[in-house]
Amino acid sequence: MVTVAHPQAPPNTVTAPAAPDRALIAPAARHLGPNWYATVMGTAIVASAGATLPVHVPGLRSACTAVWALSLLMLAALVAARTLHWVHHRDQARAHLLDPAVAPFYGCLSMALLAVGGGALLVGQDWIGTGAAVALDAVLFTAGTVIGLAAAVAIPYLMVVKHRAEPGQASPVWLLPLVAPMVSAALGPLLVPHLPAGQAQETLLLGCFAMFGLSLLATLVMLPMIFARLLTGGPFPLALTPTLFLVLGPLGQSTTAVNKFADTAATGVVPAPYDQGFAVFAVLYGVPVTGFALLWLALAAAMVVRARRRGMGFSMTWWAFTFPVGTCVTGAEGLGKHTGLAVYDGLAIALYVFLVTAWAVASAGTLRGLLSGRLLAAPRPARQAPAQVTGRTT
Repeated sequence: MVTVAHPQAPPNTVTAPAAPDRALIAPAARHLGPNWYATVMGTAIVASAGATLPVHVPGLRSACTAVWALSLLMLAALVAARTLHWVHHRDQARAHLLDPAVAPFYGCLSMALLAVGGGALLVGQDWIGTGAAVALDAVLFTAGTVIGLAAAVAIPYLMVVKHRAEPGQASPVWLLPLVAPMVSAALGPLLVPHLPAGQAQETLLLGCFAMFGLSLLATLVMLPMIFARLLTGGPFPLALTPTLFLVLGPLGQSTTAVNKFADTAATGVVPAPYDQGFAVFAVLYGVPVTGFALLWLALAAAMVVRARRRGMGFSMTWWAFTFPVGTCVTGAEGLGKHTGLAVYDGLAIALYVFLVTAWAVASAGTLRGLLSGRLLAAPRPARQAPAQVTGRTT
């Protein structure tokens, strides 16, 4: 046995404590990726969508307020954990930015901030008061919008100059940084009544309309790539199949946005005839887009059932069943209000039931994964797949 002697400090010498190993500081945060913000988004949308349902359910608003408070706590905890991630595991954070499969999830930070901020005005003010709710939403909306606009530029830039993605790798995940400005567009009108009348209110409303266009046109560029990937490359791997629901996000959120524009414009924020124009546009845009959203929902649901039968287990991608569906709930609620058709009210209620069920399942699976340590463990090395005759699976 070999013994190593350690020099001893001279007498009366104070020895400084050894610096902690950075790799051992907050080890659980090392593999905490930006995709975890989806848990905040999915929780906050349960509160926001439930607050505006076209039916009165005793106790529902209080329950929604409690869920919103939970989303606020989750956001605070995740921001703190992700800060530790960047401070102590910067190498891993940089690796995430350079990974085309992970980098788009940086758009989730923006949407988490925006979703919690919007929920503050919709239900949170019941507990914290209107003044505090407006202040909280103003801070979160500003931060979320700035981060969202930055992500909408930075992530595509990285995909062009750093990432090397093939056409067959096109994924609905690529939509995440592009849809973030649409969330700002849909939630910004909530702050308009709290601004000084005149230039300030009109500027915010039209600014939200500009972000609507930015996100919509970028989404229209990306969607054909995703649909072509499905038709030519076959089904996604089982674990990624739930990401098909992400396509519902820009569809439902844009429908929500145009209805919010119409509601806000009707208060005299913009002069005639633009106030009526927003109301007309809300219906002429929202109805066909909701139709396509229902088509995609049916296709995505069929693919998920297929994947489940083939052994798809729980993963963080299951949170894709929450926020995108929630945006379709709020979109249907808006259409029900502006068309007066009961079918949209019924659609909103049915989708909300699905949303709450999906949120409960995803929350339970996440809690089990956290307690077991599986969800925060280092990813396993990819195994070499056996040679296949064809790339398509049936």
